[in-house]
Amino acid sequence: MSQSSHAVLEPRKSPVQARSAASVEAILDATIQVLLRVGKERLTTTRVALRAGVSVGTLYQYFPNKSALLQAALKRHFDEVAEAVEQICREQQGKPLRHMATALVNGFLEAKMKNAKTSVALYSVSSDVDGAKIVQQMGVRISKAIVGMLATASEPLTKDPHLIASMLQGAMAGVTRRLLESRDPEKEFAIFRQEIIFFAVAYLQACSAAS
Repeated sequence: MSQSSHAVLEPRKSPVQARSAASVEAILDATIQVLLRVGKERLTTTRVALRAGVSVGTLYQYFPNKSALLQAALKRHFDEVAEAVEQICREQQGKPLRHMATALVNGFLEAKMKNAKTSVALYSVSSDVDGAKIVQQMGVRISKAIVGMLATASEPLTKDPHLIASMLQGAMAGVTRRLLESRDPEKEFAIFRQEIIFFAVAYLQACSAAS
């Protein structure tokens, strides 16, 4: 993607006051609502502004076009996922590997799929708004959190924590992608979660000198 394309996707300015921040949140909430109701092709800045209860001029103060809106909504979603994982990893410090694996998978999947329809809709627009870059940024944050958690494990590890974190992230991302591409993500969520927990626990225990 060219530098000019990146510039078009970037927000015009960041909210610095509580009222401005609330307006941006309302706009992003409205973006999701309109996306779910009419789809990405029919989503417009005018529809979003109307749904958010703000003028189009106010919307344009922060977002130059609908691509910027969708990218910001996608980034907010991934930020929420990363924050959830970071919190889980802090809470699991010093715990056995089995507990770490179970909590990590549960935290990631629940954050990613807490609203399956929204996740599916955002997944559908990801490739249109440089979603790969946002995913990469989220991945760096999650990897750092997992590595920090593993460093405190009560069982010693025999493999590089960075490699272990990468494998766990890849497995969780793959399962999430399968869910988002399935016909009924909500129906299949429980079985997919059960299986990935089984994998993560077995993998972490196999990477431990105590196994």
